[in-house]
Amino acid sequence: MTDLFSKFDALIAERQALLDTGVRDPFAIVMDEVKSPTLAIIQGRPTILLGTYNYMGMTFDPDVIAAGKKALDDFGAGTTGSRVLNGTYQGHKACEDALKEFYGTAHAMVFSTGYQANLGMISTIAGKGDYVVLDADSHASIYDGCGLGNAEVVRFRHNSVEDLDKRLGRLSADAQKLVVLEGVYSMLGDIAPLPEMVAAIRKHPNCMILVDEAHGMGFFGPNGRGVYEELGVEKDIDFVVGTFSKSVGTVGGFCVSNHPKFEVLRLVCRPYVFTASLPPSVVATAATSIRKLMHAGDKRAHLWKNSKRLHAGLREMGFTLGTETAQSAIIAVMLPDQETTVRMWQALLEQGVYVNMARPPATPAGTFLLRCSLCAEHSDDQVGDILDRFRAAGQAVGCIS
Repeated sequence: MTDLFSKFDALIAERQALLDTGVRDPFAIVMDEVKSPTLAIIQGRPTILLGTYNYMGMTFDPDVIAAGKKALDDFGAGTTGSRVLNGTYQGHKACEDALKEFYGTAHAMVFSTGYQANLGMISTIAGKGDYVVLDADSHASIYDGCGLGNAEVVRFRHNSVEDLDKRLGRLSADAQKLVVLEGVYSMLGDIAPLPEMVAAIRKHPNCMILVDEAHGMGFFGPNGRGVYEELGVEKDIDFVVGTFSKSVGTVGGFCVSNHPKFEVLRLVCRPYVFTASLPPSVVATAATSIRKLMHAGDKRAHLWKNSKRLHAGLREMGFTLGTETAQSAIIAVMLPDQETTVRMWQALLEQGVYVNMARPPATPAGTFLLRCSLCAEHSDDQVGDILDRFRAAGQAVGCIS
């Protein structure tokens, strides 16, 4: 018998075959307790968190938590409405004001998730008859934004300035084009060559640039704005999209811009207009965190130290990594196949280290990896423990000698 779920039969069988080997389900992990940004209890065992995107460790910041508790008491649990109806409280405006100050922009717009920020911005700006030009390795939310807006999609090879330039050159000069880039790519942790890309884009007419800084906000650039600030192309970027679920430490998404017509998006952007707004406690925690990230230079420096140390240590052990050097707080440990990846993931969990396992379609075809994301709150001793446990797990699985 077949039904609408029959299309998933091969995936169901693959997952069951994997579980039949005795490994734990990597996608069914439950955090029994979360003690801090870097430590949780998983099945009764203290476990170092190395796969949370909690880059700046703001989830347990006392000021952030206090702001959320106060907003919960003052405004209740939720808004029960969209931003254009009853869903705009003073906290939403305060959060957008904090974003404008953080980014130095005239406009800021908060969405209920980072996914919706990309979905809304891309689908609204680029519609039928327009073009979205994007990196082939773009996040799913970027691709889904293209689909919702019904724009023509043009892909270029990952981080290839030459291919980007060539594909823009093939499009009509009269056509309206939105070029979407990411500061940090979340699978391998590599960064985009934004200055070279911007120079190539500006050779072609009718192009606007949107940069997704979900994984760059907080620790790239003098003010923590992202890779585009670090690489000096702030004046060339039309829209910056980001999320609260990484460095900010809560949930939500946003877009900032200096475009003079930006505010009209509040009337026409469907994922903004037709979604309930974030609870008051969430925007209060976000605004407080964002304002603290303006003065987080010491945290940024410690996070970079952690990332460089872990990257160098894993390479020295013999692991294959996604980048030659530490380019971000994401370090990808490349493995040959799914079975080895799952065995290594489980061995690390048994050693008391939690990382993310990634496989197609989240990664390119044939690519399997363990993704480590460091936190500014990881202590020097914890990074040392992580390296020791990677060595033990790698030797047990046979990934290193």
